[in-house]
Formats: sequence, C-alpha cells, structure tokens
Amino acid sequence: LLQYFSFPCRYFRWWIKKTRIEKKSAFIDLLCAVPLQQIYGCPLGGIGGGTITRGWRGEFCRWQLNPGLYHYETVIANQFTVCLRCKGQTIYQQVLSVERPGSLQGWNWGYCGRYAFYHALYPRAWLVYELPGQKVVLTCRQVSPVIPHDYQDSSLPVGVFVWEVENGRDEDVEVSIMFSLQNGTGAKEDRSGGHWNEPFAVQEDGERVAGVLLHHCPAVNPFTLAIAAREKAGTGVTHVTAFDPTGLGREVWQDLLQDGRLDSPTGKSRPTEKGEVTAAAVCASCRVPAHGHKTLELALAWDMPCVHFGSKEKLHLRRYTRFFGSEGNAAPALSHYALTHYEEWERKIEAWQNPILENSQLPSWYKSALFNELYFMTDGGTIWMEVPPDCCAEDLQGPAGAGLSHLLPVLREYGRFAYLEGQEYRMYNTYDVHFYASFALIMLWPKLQISLQYDIAVAVVNEDVQPRQYLMCGQTAQVKMKNVVPHDIGDPGDEPWQRVNAYLMHDTADWKDLNLKFVLQVYRDYYLTRDSLYLRDMWPVCQAVMESEMKFDTDNDGLIENGGFADQTYDAWVVHGASAYCGGLWLAAVCMMCKMAEVLGDTVVQQKYLDILNKGKEAFEKMLWNGKYYNYDSSGSDTSSSIMSDQCAGQWFLGACGLDQGEFEVFPKSHVLSALKTIFEKNVLSFAGGTMGAVNGMRPNGVPDTSSVQSNEVWIGVVYSLAATMIQEGMVEEGFRTAEGCYRTVWERLGMAFQTPEAYREKKVYRSLAYMRPLSIWSMQLALERRAGQAPAPAQLPQGPTHP
Repeated sequence: LLQYFSFPCRYFRWWIKKTRIEKKSAFIDLLCAVPLQQIYGCPLGGIGGGTITRGWRGEFCRWQLNPGLYHYETVIANQFTVCLRCKGQTIYQQVLSVERPGSLQGWNWGYCGRYAFYHALYPRAWLVYELPGQKVVLTCRQVSPVIPHDYQDSSLPVGVFVWEVENGRDEDVEVSIMFSLQNGTGAKEDRSGGHWNEPFAVQEDGERVAGVLLHHCPAVNPFTLAIAAREKAGTGVTHVTAFDPTGLGREVWQDLLQDGRLDSPTGKSRPTEKGEVTAAAVCASCRVPAHGHKTLELALAWDMPCVHFGSKEKLHLRRYTRFFGSEGNAAPALSHYALTHYEEWERKIEAWQNPILENSQLPSWYKSALFNELYFMTDGGTIWMEVPPDCCAEDLQGPAGAGLSHLLPVLREYGRFAYLEGQEYRMYNTYDVHFYASFALIMLWPKLQISLQYDIAVAVVNEDVQPRQYLMCGQTAQVKMKNVVPHDIGDPGDEPWQRVNAYLMHDTADWKDLNLKFVLQVYRDYYLTRDSLYLRDMWPVCQAVMESEMKFDTDNDGLIENGGFADQTYDAWVVHGASAYCGGLWLAAVCMMCKMAEVLGDTVVQQKYLDILNKGKEAFEKMLWNGKYYNYDSSGSDTSSSIMSDQCAGQWFLGACGLDQGEFEVFPKSHVLSALKTIFEKNVLSFAGGTMGAVNGMRPNGVPDTSSVQSNEVWIGVVYSLAATMIQEGMVEEGFRTAEGCYRTVWERLGMAFQTPEAYREKKVYRSLAYMRPLSIWSMQLALERRAGQAPAPAQLPQGPTHP
C-alpha cells in the first residue's frame, strides 16, 4: 500500500525528467491536462494522413499533422470571405466569421451568428449563412473521403468545401468566395523562416484546378498545404500568392473589393525571414442568375508524405503515397483528385449512411452519435503507414519469428494502422481499450483491424528484456514479456511498433484482460469476415497467450483470479480473487477457443478447453452470482458486492459472434437478463435521474461506489457496449435509454462535440478528452443488424490480398 501512496512523488520526478530535461511530451500528462474548449466541429481529412479540425463556427482550430501530436490553435487568417457584386459594384463583402481579432483589422469581421447555422454528420458538415439584408444564402458543405471498405481514397489528406449559392434577388449577382490560409498551423514554427508559397494549376482529363501551394519547411516532417478551386464554365479562379497575416490585410481586402477577383501574380514568393509569417488566398467567382443557384468548389490538401516519430530513427511513408508518390510534390494532384472525385465520395457516403438515416425506428440522437463518433477514426492521432517495398517477413516478425504466413502479404497490401488511446493519452493501439473500439474497424474497415491484429501478434511472441520502473507500484520489471499481449504498440514520441508498451503506470504482463481480449477479437474478426487464413495464422498465438493466462488460475478451478491490484482496463479500480469482468472475459475466451478448435479440426485442444469451460462456468456461478447479478469480485470486501456496469463484457462478445445460446451458452440466459435489468435499474435509472448513462460501479443501496476514482465514473465507451449487450438480449428500449444519456451529456449538455472523453462524473467532472473507447457504439449497430437478420453480412472477402 505504501508503494501506491508514493506514486505522486515518483510520477512528478518522472514528469520533470521527461518534459523539462528531455523536452518530450508525457505519454499521460497528469499535470497539464488539455483544457476543454467547446468549439470543435467535424475534422477534415481521410484516415492516417493527419487531420485539421474546423470548429462549428467555421474556424480552423485543431491540428494533427505530425503523427500523434496535437496543436490546439485557432489560426485567425484561415477564413472564408464572401463578396457580392451587382451591376459592376461591390454591394457586400464580409469575412464569414463572428470573430473580431486584433490582426487583419482592414477586413470586415464580426458576422452576426444569428444568421449562421451548423450541422455535422461525419464525415460531412454543413455551414449555412443567410447573408443579412442580401437575399443570398450560402451553404458550405464540407466533405472528407472517409468511406467504408475503401482502402485508397479513404487515406487521402484532403477536404473539399462545396459552396452552394442561392440568389433570392430579382437581379443577377456576382458571387466570390475567397479562401485564405496561413502557411503553417499557428505554432511557433510558422515564424522559423524559410517558408514560401507558389501558385499552381493542374489540367487533366478536361478538368482544371488552380490555387496556391504553401511550403512549410521545418527541419523535421516538412509539408505542403494547398488551397485550390475548380475552374469550369462560368467559374473563374484567382489568387494572392503571399500576404502578411499579422498586418492589417488591406491590400488583399481592397483587391477583392475592387472587382471580386484577386490579382493572381505569377512566380514564387520569397522565403520568409525568421520571425515572419506568410499566408495566401484563392478566390472562386461566378455569376448567379436572379432566383438562381450556382456551386463553387474549393479544397484544402496537405502533403506530409514521409514522417519521423519522436525518436527520428526510421522514416515512414504514409498510406496515400502508394497512390500519389512520396516526393513531397503531391499537393496539386491531391487537390485535383479531390475536386474531381468528391461527388463520387458523397454518393458512396450516402449509400452507406442513408439506410440508417432513413430507418424511422432509430432515434435521431443515435444516428448522430453513430456517425459523429467516427471522427476518432481519423482524428485519433491516426497513422496509416506503408511497409517498405524491400521489407521481408523477418523484418516484420522480429527476433522471435512469429510464424505468421500471411503477415507480409496483409501488411504489404493494407499497410500498418494505429490510433491513439486518446488525444491526451498518447499510446498507439492501447489494446484493452481498442477491444471496445474495434467494432468500428471490423465493421467498416475490416482489413485495418486484421492488419492491427497481425502487429499485435508479432508483439506477443517477442519480448523486450530492458528493465524499467513502473510508476504506480515503484517496482522494476522488463518492458515486455514473451507470449503476452502488449498494452500498446508505442508512443508517437518514440518509435511505435519497434518499441511497444509506452504505458508506464503498471507492469501489464500481470494484467488479466489483455490476452483474453486478443482471443475474443480473433474469433469475432473471423466470424464477421470468414477469413480462414487469418484464423489459421492467429491460432498458435491464441494458444500461446491462453497458456500464459493459465497461471492466473491459481486454484485450478477453471477460473482465473485477479491479483489484488488494478490489473485490467480499470487501472485504478482494485480487484481481488475471481471477478465478474475478468472472469467473464476468461470464460468467453475459453468458449471461443473451443469454437476455433472446432473450426480448425483441432479436437485435442477443443476437448482441453471444453473441460476448462465446464469447470470454470461452475466456479463463476458459485463464487460470483448472488441471485440478481454477478458481484464485482469474490473477496468479500466492503465493495465486492458492487454492481459493475461492465460485468457482462464476455457475454457482449459472445452475443456479437452468435455464441450466446444452445451448446455455446456460457452464462445462463436468465442470469444475464437479471444482471442487465439490475444494472439498468441501479447504475442507469438510480444515477443522475437516469439521464447520464450507467455509472461504472453502484452499491446495492443505489449509491455510487466511491472506493476508486474509476468506480464513480461513467465511461462512455463502456455504456455503448452495455447498450449493445442489452439490445442483443432483447432489451432494446433499455439499451437506447442507457446510451442516450451519454450522448445528451457529452454532445449537448457538456458541449464536448468531436472530443468525447473517456469518462465523466455526475457533477460535470470529466477525464481524458477525445478518447478511443466510444467507437464501441458500432457494436450497437451490429447488435441491431443482427436482430434484424442482417449480420453477419460481409461480402466474402478475398482470402489473400488483391491490389485495388
């Protein structure tokens, strides 16, 4: 116990060394949390190429171009401005922003927010401007290429702005939309000098796109931004190559005011001096007939093809370089491709979303939550990298050799995928949390889930014997043991994949859930994809991690025991002996081992795990079932009878895989229903009036369990998985009621749109903004589809990779 009391001192010493001496970011910074800003909207960009988030007022305010690193800065020069002209005279010119900044004061700021409206349904968003007194309505539709089952366009670092102009006047009006952008992200590097801009134009297949390239040239991870517009009959595109965004901006403003066009100088700008900032602008113009309608199309692209992580040891190529090259000159081609393909993207997005949106039986809040929570697929510090073309299986498998015959073909074809546990918890593919979020991947981009699993399998069979001290207990142990699942695949500030387990709080080799979650995902993935090559490759790894897990069954009763510390995803909630959460996961994993052995014809292993299952089920019921629900643990302590909202996690996965009835029924159906009804009555309805989801731990008397910081929290991702379990068991109304509390709390009452946290408490305390786990809402969709007889409904995926 004394070891844990000294944790704050150990952490503070480590934090000082990391942040002040080494000048690096902490993997979890408990001393400098990211402040809540209730400003965010739909992010721009595809998967793994970085993201730029726009706020719901149209500002460009969150930047994640360097992999896994965030810069929270509203760059005031990044704006859309409208100019209206009638009969050769400018009648209205306005920055479409409610801001009144200290810079660019020569521009007309302070648009009245009462005349603007924002809507988001990821990966699209709409900003509507009813220009006051002008009888002109502008609708900016923002589109990013995030398309299920697409492994090419979904990787592109682009966003398109489609401006629909409706002219309600009795006369024609000339409309210009100017898009201005600063060279950089608003960080101090913007003033480091050496940055420059140049105009460009691309004509291909009869389509012309023109704009400005903004070359940003830091020593590490240089990139190019591109602002562009589509030229077509009746639409003109002009530009300003460079202007000073820290000055008054009068030259640019007067240039546009004069004739609704920009001067379009030729040639490159000079490189910036140290301390100097530069910006550029592109303008699209057209004539809209009286009571008519026209469209202007603009785009933002960014090209950072080759990246180093914090260690700077290896150079990595992003996924999109497979299609657009890695020379750093792809921004013009990306702009052209985006502006000529976004309509196709929108058709595919609508074909995916419309069946859900048009289902009148689904509540509106659920439709919003289901799609908008997907923002984390791109804005979770997400990386999607190519493996080097000269890479061989031995390079990927590590010193131990994984014996994974399909590893190289899968990673060559689909690349390597990783996302952060959270924007504040900077560890890639945190596996105990990905367990929940993985439903979004396996349902929408199954090959990325398969690729991620191969990376985890490689890490399982390898070890890292380097010793290190763990901050929570103060003990020293090796970084990674052989044949156990890692906590994560690394820190973006170090070298992910090469050095795993960035998590320093606990030695996760003794965690009870990680190995089990690997087995559960392997079978779930197979069940939904029918990829038998994947199953065969993973089968020996599943056997290895289950053998490692056996040591936690200390009394040989077929059921593992927890170790008297926080040894699972609830890493601040201590658990002793048999437990509902880990014990339930264990039995579900044992059941899936039986099923996988049956599929693969391994009768010896099947019988082995069948014997364990029969013993373990009996022990689980005897030690934990209390007649209404499963106790938190078997310790007999003051809180062992707490009602855990996540006690049916094993049943959740079994139900998702069709293993919840008949010969595969692990938990008696009557017990599952009783437990879920108790959770709904106590953890949901008796907590905050039933309006905030399910609290993690509730005492039988209806008071939240305050024995730990986590038992007293609501975890949004856990609530969504609980709701999915309820739906699987026929408690559809209760499932929606449970999940709705989280949506209303996060997206409405707390204003945390596009930054859903890991946790909150009843009294508006929250923890860890922008977190991975809420992607588990896609398990609700799987449960609904299964109830409707649609699941599993994947196309028969090719057994081997095929090049698109």
